[in-house]
Amino acid sequence: MIHLDQVTFRYEDMRMLFDAVFPAGSLTAVIGPSGAGKSTLLNLVAGFEMPVSGRVLIGPQDVTALPPDRRPVSMIFQDNNTFAHLDLWQNVAIGMSPSLKLDGAQSKRVDAAFDKVGLGALKHRKPGEVSGGERQRVAIARALVRDRPVLLLDEPFAALGPALRADMLELVKAMQAEREMTVLMVTHQPEDAVAAATHTAYLEQGRIVALRPTAELFKATDIPGLAAYLGDWRSTAE
Repeated sequence: MIHLDQVTFRYEDMRMLFDAVFPAGSLTAVIGPSGAGKSTLLNLVAGFEMPVSGRVLIGPQDVTALPPDRRPVSMIFQDNNTFAHLDLWQNVAIGMSPSLKLDGAQSKRVDAAFDKVGLGALKHRKPGEVSGGERQRVAIARALVRDRPVLLLDEPFAALGPALRADMLELVKAMQAEREMTVLMVTHQPEDAVAAATHTAYLEQGRIVALRPTAELFKATDIPGLAAYLGDWRSTAE
């Protein structure tokens, strides 16, 4: 469970207020116009931004004052998920040990994560020698070995084509279901939310306007701004 308890944050001239509970074991898509505060919301949960006031709780623990490395969170970005000077195996292993000094059991966990994401044959290549989709699979493998209860995804598949994006979403869904993780996923693609998310949060101007089960939210007619944001998408999706 992730609880943002009256969390306020100020960015330039925008005052943001996030007050919501994301259920334990849910996969929540976070949608809304550019500049609505979607990435800021994730950064507040991860600890990359600190609130002006309010509390961030993960499960029963108040993590508001904790730095990112002490929070039970993994995060995957659109890019910059890999270190160019390390091979793919080391890029995953570093999630378990920054020194890359792993014992036998830990090394087996890294190998198992590679098999899980279908990259076993590529694990000794450098990031520059594989595709963008394969680099995102490395980031997912790192999240697997970290085994944190919360996973944050900030538009991680935005640069991928539709078929590969669908594959990545299925991989995240499978990982979330197997580990019973609580996942927040920022996306600009409503179809990603429909395909993967149990819940969807709609943001505007630094506020969570609505947080509902995904099918219910996309059918709603009482959410200010949602119809304008979706445009023709809703009519074509029905």
